[in-house]
Amino acid sequence: MTIHFLLLFLLAILSLLMFIPTSTSPVQDPELIVGQVLKAIDITRYRLSTPSCSASNPIDGCWSCDQNWNNKRQQLADCGIGFGKNAIGGKDGPIYVVTNPKDDPWMPEPGTLRYGVMQDEPLWIIFSQDMVITLKQELIIKSFKTIDGRGAIIRIARGSGITIKHVSNIIIHGIQIHDCQGDGVSIRRSTHIWIDHCFFSNCTDGLIDATHGSTAITISNNYMSHHDKVMLLGHSDSCTQDTGMQVTVAFNRFGEGLIQRMPRCRHGYFHVVSNDYSGWEMYAIGGSAAPTIISQGNRFIAPKSNKEVTKHFGVPHEEWKKWNWTSAGDLLLNGARFTTSGTTSKTSTSNGYGASIKTLSSSVASLTRGAGILDCRTGRRCYPTPFRLV
Repeated sequence: MTIHFLLLFLLAILSLLMFIPTSTSPVQDPELIVGQVLKAIDITRYRLSTPSCSASNPIDGCWSCDQNWNNKRQQLADCGIGFGKNAIGGKDGPIYVVTNPKDDPWMPEPGTLRYGVMQDEPLWIIFSQDMVITLKQELIIKSFKTIDGRGAIIRIARGSGITIKHVSNIIIHGIQIHDCQGDGVSIRRSTHIWIDHCFFSNCTDGLIDATHGSTAITISNNYMSHHDKVMLLGHSDSCTQDTGMQVTVAFNRFGEGLIQRMPRCRHGYFHVVSNDYSGWEMYAIGGSAAPTIISQGNRFIAPKSNKEVTKHFGVPHEEWKKWNWTSAGDLLLNGARFTTSGTTSKTSTSNGYGASIKTLSSSVASLTRGAGILDCRTGRRCYPTPFRLV
């Protein structure tokens, strides 16, 4: 009996370790992934702006122009870019339809969101109608799940947020998360995560936090507003698990009422590309513990009070000047200043395909035009809409 319990214990530990990335072995070659993202943006800029499909960026160009998107939902999993591009979510599983907005953390009912995300098998989760879901406890998601809000107005509001912990292959798309207790989305010790076309606002901690060895993450096409600590990537300066963290932050709109952490980075490698910053109170991009931050093609509109985009934390200039923080093709408006440091990335001036990124920021308005919730209706393509909280 003792041996039997010991074997069960060892199996449990092994299954847990499967989802903990090692800090000494990053998931992908970062320079290669940066080059692939820049190439995809170039294709969008010069080929997708046609009368038949004026998609905002390479992600949306992959799927949103198809009028039959509702019957091809799982093809979205083939459209990711950046470090989280291999997140497949519930692509290989059946469709699960949420029909009931109620939440019972202790005895989840079939048809509720919580019941779907706690299942062991892959699931592509959609919604039968508009819903406001107030979570009574954090929503803990198991591996290989997609939460797909297209075709309905889905709000996770006035309760707890979403937790992605010790898992892999999660896609969250097309939902609103606001007025939550704690983080809007918390990612811990997890890999292959993609958060796309969501709206975030006014949670009591972060809007999106990724910590404790999480990696292979893309955060794209989201609209964020009215919040203090927006996005934390890396738990603490002493958490060396985050050395291998690799995150792409692309095509997001950092809107009104934001103060700091767009993002705040530690240890890892972060590609911040083609985002639109409407202002900040303290700083936009910050970090500590020697992260590599590649800023490309972003538009920074400085507020009246603070023109500095960046903030280096915790050490004197003689140390942080060695950190690799580069800015290329960024548009700095209203007196915005970006303080670079360290060495220049080989993808800072060219994407490896002969195309300069110096003019990339001239397209940021169109690349972020669809940030937030898309207007998706059965039988027609999905369209960007002027932002509104619905």
